[in-house]
Amino acid sequence: MSIVYEFMTLLLLFSSGSMIGWSIEVFYRRFKPDNKERVWINPGYLCGPCLPLYGFGLTLLYLLALVEDHIGIDNDILRKAVLFTIMAVAMTLIELIAGEIFIIRRHLKLWDYTNMRFNYKGIICLRFSVYWALLGAVYYFLIHPRILNGLEWFSHNLLFSFVIGMFYGILIIDLSYSFKLTAKIKAFAEENEMIIRYEELKKYIRMTVAERREKYRFLKAFESEGSLMDHLREYMEKQLEQARSGKINDFIEKHRPL
Repeated sequence: MSIVYEFMTLLLLFSSGSMIGWSIEVFYRRFKPDNKERVWINPGYLCGPCLPLYGFGLTLLYLLALVEDHIGIDNDILRKAVLFTIMAVAMTLIELIAGEIFIIRRHLKLWDYTNMRFNYKGIICLRFSVYWALLGAVYYFLIHPRILNGLEWFSHNLLFSFVIGMFYGILIIDLSYSFKLTAKIKAFAEENEMIIRYEELKKYIRMTVAERREKYRFLKAFESEGSLMDHLREYMEKQLEQARSGKINDFIEKHRPL
């Protein structure tokens, strides 16, 4: 049964990381410098309070911390430095893979580091790789030693199984809804040769709905009195204006208007 409990532990880590990461990103997006309007934006691909990227990240940090003893370095400080570097590289790879998949498969860019130095396609950058290393250190020293006993208790508790089951049931429903929604956005993006910045589109709809004094749904950001296709057409016009002005926009480079 230990394998079952270990698997349940990983499920708990993934769900906890997904929800905690979502909370962090909500506040980060609210107060980051380029959000001058200071609007609240629901981050990520899903509607609910869940960012799977962070779920994978926390699970990976947990697994990497367990294999520290297998790093063949006697010096404690150097060994930990290598461990945190490995954590940063692993987290950056998760970002890269997820970013590439969404760009290729869904014509979406869920985050954008284009304005930051040493970035690749706007989906990974040196600054955030350093952040991941720091996050790995914070996890290692402040979180990992304190959660092992808690994880053991939760993984053997019946109520825990119910909560985990409920989380993943809702996640499946959310994935189905979001997949259908982004299929429409993907079709529009392909037709107009765009890679749509998901957060920018959400922010545009949020601002448009506020100007029209319509009801805005934070979790279901694309549902308003206007149709999604109307919002997409208006958003494209804004992107055309930015392209003509030489500003960052969502049109694929080789097809940008002159």
